[in-house]
Amino acid sequence: MSEFRLYFSLGKDHILDYVNGYDHILFVIVLCALYISRDWKKVLILVTAFTIGHSTTLALSTLNVITVKGELVEFLIPLTIFITAVSNLFKNENNISDRAVQMNYFYAAFFGLIHGLGFSNYLRSILRKDESIVTQLFAFNLGLEVGQIIVVVLFMSISFILVDLFGLNRRDWKMVISSAVAGIALILMKNAVYWIE
Repeated sequence: MSEFRLYFSLGKDHILDYVNGYDHILFVIVLCALYISRDWKKVLILVTAFTIGHSTTLALSTLNVITVKGELVEFLIPLTIFITAVSNLFKNENNISDRAVQMNYFYAAFFGLIHGLGFSNYLRSILRKDESIVTQLFAFNLGLEVGQIIVVVLFMSISFILVDLFGLNRRDWKMVISSAVAGIALILMKNAVYWIE
């Protein structure tokens, strides 16, 4: 297996690892919770914004340009999930398609920066001491993006079946998904509080 394929697979498998990568899956799901199948372009923008954010800090942190305590990152990741989920509860999902620029784009890009720091700890632990890691970083990021798209396609397919085909109320769908994810994020935050012994 080529080095590119190896790191691509590592990135894809990392995002799809529902045992160890469930926090990133939860963030992608809660980002998409406001949208239905006809909003696929907006969802694509969200995923791209998240990718830009996490790719930036993933590269900077892996190259040791920036350093953030791992314990802090492990707390901030569920915090980003919680903030996004709670903000969903107060948004009118029927008007979301009318806005050209949405707050969720900001959440995706800005919070992607934080998630990239989490990915960097994993990537740094598997990288060799090569002088150049550009290929590995690119392949890993590409794999992460493909993994995210798989999560989005699966989630949006479920949304299409329940909301579009079976007529589940769109607001109810948004409220159930966002509330459930917010609850899980609270538990993750509580478990990640490292400054209180």
